[in-house]
Amino acid sequence: MQGIEISEAIKYIGASDKETKIFESQYHMPNGMAYNSYLIKDEKNVVMDTVDRHVTDKWISNLEKELNGEKVDYLVVSHMEPDHAFNIGLLANKYPNMKIVGNAMTFRMLANFFDIDIEERKIEVKEGDTLNIGSHTLQFFMAPMVHWPEVMVTYEQTEKVLFSADGFGKFGAIDTDEDWDCEARRYYFGIVGKYGEQVQALLKKASTLEINTICPLHGPILKENLEHYINKYDIWSKYEPEDDGVFIAVASIYGNTMEVAKKLGQILEQKGVKKVTITDLAREDMAEAVEDAFRYGKVILAASTYNMSVFPPMRQFLTNLKERNYQKRKIGIIENGTWAPAAGKCMREILEQMKEIEIIEPTVTIKSKMKEEDIVKLEILAEEIL
Repeated sequence: MQGIEISEAIKYIGASDKETKIFESQYHMPNGMAYNSYLIKDEKNVVMDTVDRHVTDKWISNLEKELNGEKVDYLVVSHMEPDHAFNIGLLANKYPNMKIVGNAMTFRMLANFFDIDIEERKIEVKEGDTLNIGSHTLQFFMAPMVHWPEVMVTYEQTEKVLFSADGFGKFGAIDTDEDWDCEARRYYFGIVGKYGEQVQALLKKASTLEINTICPLHGPILKENLEHYINKYDIWSKYEPEDDGVFIAVASIYGNTMEVAKKLGQILEQKGVKKVTITDLAREDMAEAVEDAFRYGKVILAASTYNMSVFPPMRQFLTNLKERNYQKRKIGIIENGTWAPAAGKCMREILEQMKEIEIIEPTVTIKSKMKEEDIVKLEILAEEIL
């Protein structure tokens, strides 16, 4: 399959799950998910991480085929989350002389998941430590909170390969033919987005290395145009807008608030905005809405009043943004209500807890259904957001 060929010594042994539709019990996976694992064959054979329980049998089959009767000498554990670490116990039992390589936090977490006598088997590494396995040398760099505290990445010095843990991963099976940016962005902001400062620290370390290939734990192996992927991570982790356009997030009960949003979209396009994206928060993928909120620098929030507060899909959306350290955006607010509109106040209260958010004044208030005088308000809002 495309993207699986790495090198003569480094073999892809991961597998994809196309049956499970939800990742981490919350993210939709329309094209499945790749759980990547790698085997480095040398004087010593090294497995780089295990896989999720859903693909155990495929993974073991791939591993045994590549080993061709040889044994595993080392297992490097980059990340203890169960979608990568589920089979540590299985591998430890299958190869009783195998050493497990990790950092101090790795082994503290490992004891939470597995009943393995680790003392005689563990190799504890620290920042910059190396492990020679023959013609290849592995060097370890700590990446705490990208996105768990024990995470580390491994740099293979001979072939200049970075095993990047969850970094540079994406949703989608390994053979999915789709644009990397979209599903990598949705993955990044859903899972890693809160930890921009920590990602920046890891990028700084990576900048000191000559990297020919990036091998993530999800998604395709990256060999070409690495500057593109690294630049995307730099933008995302700095919370900077990526594309020029306006994102309109809508929480509409009966459709009247959505009609207002669509009219505003038309006005913006008439004023020369080339990209207007409108999302129905009550009916469309929330993770994709979060992705778009980070993608664009200008955002309109349009929501109905509900129980003297804001319609819950909008509250959920804004809570997701706040939890992911949302910042550096210009935002306009539209509220709707029949007798006592309150959505705007609630949205503003959540936004004011975020950093560097410019809120456009005043809030546009709609009473039930859009009228001619409301269109004038939308024209003013459009001018202010540009």
